[in-house]
Amino acid sequence: MSEFIDQSRPVRKGEELPLPAIKSFLLEKLPELKLAGEIEFSQFPSGYSNLTYLLKIGDREMVLRRPPFGSKVKTAHDMAREWKIFSALHPVYPKVPRPLVFCEDESVMGAKFYVMERLKGVILRRELPKGMDFNPPLASALSESFIQNLAEIHSLDYEKIGLGHLGKPEGYLSRQVNGWAERYLGSQTDEIAEINRVVVWLKKKLPTSPPPTIVHGDYKYDNLVLDPKDLTRIIGVLDWEMATIGDPLVDLGIALGYWVNADDPPELKGAAFGPTFQPGSYSRRKLADRYAELTGRDVSNISYYVIFALFKIAVVVQQIYYRYVKGHTRDERFKPLILMVALLARTAEEMINKGKI
Repeated sequence: MSEFIDQSRPVRKGEELPLPAIKSFLLEKLPELKLAGEIEFSQFPSGYSNLTYLLKIGDREMVLRRPPFGSKVKTAHDMAREWKIFSALHPVYPKVPRPLVFCEDESVMGAKFYVMERLKGVILRRELPKGMDFNPPLASALSESFIQNLAEIHSLDYEKIGLGHLGKPEGYLSRQVNGWAERYLGSQTDEIAEINRVVVWLKKKLPTSPPPTIVHGDYKYDNLVLDPKDLTRIIGVLDWEMATIGDPLVDLGIALGYWVNADDPPELKGAAFGPTFQPGSYSRRKLADRYAELTGRDVSNISYYVIFALFKIAVVVQQIYYRYVKGHTRDERFKPLILMVALLARTAEEMINKGKI
C-alpha cells in the first residue's frame, strides 16, 4: 500500500514561503539539521484552511503549518493554540504528530507557524487512489476504527494532561450555535434562505449537553492518517485547530455531518469528504449507535447535532469562499464553493423536516 501514501506537490502560486528566513530559523532551533543538507519545500494541496507544507532536509521529513494568506477570521487560525494542543496530547495520544518547534516571531514569514514530525501514511479523500481495493470488509472495519478512535479521543482526561484551560464547557453548545451564526453573517456573500431558517431552528431547539470532553472539531476521513500496511489502522489524527473542551456530541455530530450514506442524493456524494458511502461502510445511524455502545452516552437527540454540523460546515466553506471572492487567494478550487454552502443548507433543512439522520 506504500504507493498510496499521501504525497506533496509543488507550492501553489501566491502561497510561497521565504525559504532563507525559514531555514535560518530552523537551523537555530534545530541545530542537528545543519549536517543534513539543503532544505526542500513542497505543499500538501488538499486542505482548505491552514496551509500545510512538507519540509525535506536530507532524509528528514517535517511538516510546517501556517495560517492561510488573507484570512479574515484570525481566531480560527491560532497557531499558538494548536501548538499547545499538540504538545499536551502527543505524550498521551501518540496519534497526534510530535511537535518540534513553534515560531512566534511573525517577521520570519508574516505569520506565526509551527513545525512537526511527518506522519507518513495514507489519507482517504473524496476520490479513492487509482488501484486501491476498498472492498466491503475493509470499509466496514475502517468504519469501526473511525468511531472507536473518536470514542478514545473523548475518553482522554483533559484536566490530567493539562488542557483544562482549552475551553469553557459551560454554555459551549449555545456559544457554538450563536458564534457560527455570527461568522456566517461576517462572511456572507449570497442570500441563502435555507441557512437562515436552520439558524432559527437551532436556537429554538437547543438541547442540554452531556459532561464535557476534548472535542476535535473537524473529525473526518481526510484528517486521519492510515497505516499503509493496514488501512483499517489509524496512526494519526490531524488538524486540531478547532479543538476545545465541550459537548462530545458536537464532535460526533461533525463526524456524521461529513459522513455521506450510500442512499444519500448524488449531489451530496459528489461533495463527500471521503469514501464513506462505499459498500460495507457503516451508516450515520450505525455509527451513532456504535458510539453509544462504546461510551454509554445517550445519542437519542443526535439529529440536532448533525443538523448543527451541516450548518457549521456550510459556514466554514462560506468563509473560505469569502476569501476567494475578496481576492485573498487565487486557488481556483474555491470558485464553486458557494454551491456547497447552498447544498449543505438544503440538506440541513431537509433533515429538520424528516426528523432523522
